[in-house]
Amino acid sequence: MTADIINLKNEKVGTIDLPERVFGAAWNESLVKQVLTAQLANARDPWAHAKDRSEVSGSGRKPWRQKGTGRARHGMTSSPLWVGGGKAHGPRNERDYSQKVNKKMKQAALFAVLSRKFKDGEIKVLDTLTVGAPKTAILAAALRGVLNMKKGSKRYNALLVPAGTNAIVSRASANLPKAKTVTAASLNIYDILNHENILIEKESVAAIEKHYRA
Repeated sequence: MTADIINLKNEKVGTIDLPERVFGAAWNESLVKQVLTAQLANARDPWAHAKDRSEVSGSGRKPWRQKGTGRARHGMTSSPLWVGGGKAHGPRNERDYSQKVNKKMKQAALFAVLSRKFKDGEIKVLDTLTVGAPKTAILAAALRGVLNMKKGSKRYNALLVPAGTNAIVSRASANLPKAKTVTAASLNIYDILNHENILIEKESVAAIEKHYRA
């Protein structure tokens, strides 16, 4: 399995052999959905929180005596029956939304998504992603040609995978609309599916195969 290597001028400068198990895996929709759902659930922050009767402000004193008033008996004003009282069965921030997915399932889902992207022509291998300076304008101009963006379009919709931790590429892409930089070791199916184009530096191909070895 081979792919063309292009430069930032969108010119072919060579070819590269891609690992079959990474970029030639079969599509598994149910597995991809399961892993994606788990990833989003594990990133979820349960911020919604309703105070129960032990957390609302107010005294725990009995509002009136138990008998002889003609009114219903009550123990305290923090009861959910009272205005300003605690909430019964409300959302709690202790709730755990996390889902467990084992390592092999994550890896298989990742390979399935990368293979589907490659098959659809949405993965491009570049000889280098590094630009002369960590300037957004310089990288933006280069990516417009690589992505064949229409005039006036401002959404780059690209996931950049440089070789190693490339501070220049990371800083230059930080302000580009719908663009993100991740390392080979940080690839995940949400970022891949959330971006139409995947731009991988040629050295990252070997890094991906090594990091996600069987």
